Amino acid sequence: MIAPAASHGRGLPSSPRSREAVARQKLPLVKSLCEKNLVWGAPIFVRIFKTEKRLEVWLKRGPRYRLFDCYPVCTFGGKGIGPKTRQGDGRAPEGVYRVAPEQMNPFSKFYLAFDLGYPNAYDRARGYSGSALMVHGGCASIGCFAMTDRYMEEIYALAYAALNNGQPYFMVHVFPFEMTAENMARHQCSKWFDFWRRLKAEYDRFLADNSTAPPPIGSGAGPSL
Repeated sequence: MIAPAASHGRGLPSSPRSREAVARQKLPLVKSLCEKNLVWGAPIFVRIFKTEKRLEVWLKRGPRYRLFDCYPVCTFGGKGIGPKTRQGDGRAPEGVYRVAPEQMNPFSKFYLAFDLGYPNAYDRARGYSGSALMVHGGCASIGCFAMTDRYMEEIYALAYAALNNGQPYFMVHVFPFEMTAENMARHQCSKWFDFWRRLKAEYDRFLADNSTAPPPIGSGAGPSL
């Protein structure tokens, strides 16, 4: 039986596992953040790219978000790109999601996790179904975004610090691929192309508002620790 989660400020749950993870990561992360002129507890922003199997963590400095690090995604299931539309379809979501404190899961059977908040308003308006779509550890999944436990611990610690420091929620943008003009042209015959064009508007807006360019496609860049 799982014990109820302890709550720390604004409904942010924690557990012995998550507290140990955050404590273990804090000092090395503070050092890495300082090297990039970023601070522990700064607001966080996450982007995920399916084709590149890459999760990016951005932290806010002044009015802009700056890229902190990139993490390889183990898997998001075997169904390829395209949004999740129904329970059991084996697909991971695509779109714009937000993670509030209560969506952090320090008791996940996949080490540590946070719920993306699928279905969002756009998904619900189209009758899409499914629940408990996560970013989690364990490095295995049929529809969530699975990370290694080591990388998930670092991502979780950064998210926890931001929420615990007052960020009301953090955004997660999930894309099928890097939304470059070349990639859009390559996929123009897909049945999802109109949806992807809407996603590209979010992709372009974020990069226009934030001055740090993403790493090269397929760079395979991992955490600096």
